[in-house]
Amino acid sequence: MSESPKARPLPETRDAGEKYWRAAAAGALLLPRCRPCARAFWHPRPRCPYCGCADVEWMTSTGKGAIHTYTVVRQSSDPYFKPKVPYVVAMIALDDGPSIMSNVVGCPIEAVRIGGRGSLAFEPATGDIGVPAVAIHAGAAWIRRGCSAGT
Repeated sequence: MSESPKARPLPETRDAGEKYWRAAAAGALLLPRCRPCARAFWHPRPRCPYCGCADVEWMTSTGKGAIHTYTVVRQSSDPYFKPKVPYVVAMIALDDGPSIMSNVVGCPIEAVRIGGRGSLAFEPATGDIGVPAVAIHAGAAWIRRGCSAGT
């Protein structure tokens, strides 16, 4: 008898994060931005981490950026992630603001490089949320052969 697939662990969707996760389901990356100091930030929270102001609005990000750093996850005790190892988790420095943590998809682990360019794609999750994942650019000079975005 085969086991049924395990459900993806879901993020906290209450409060400041709700709009972020629901927009991801629609394929949009929304980032909070402080009106007084005009700085965007991630992760969503009700106050600006730079000046402490609660006057926060949402901006639509292009979702494009460069890999700042990454790690290869080789073990997991989580029933959803365990069969997916190894996989890459990276910090992506977005072109239009902050850095965001995300999985890298669409290429072999060996092809991922610091400085590599990518853009966010969105994986559907249970309910009406989506989870951002970075699809790296196959045509970028930094990438090794065998990597194609969207595969």
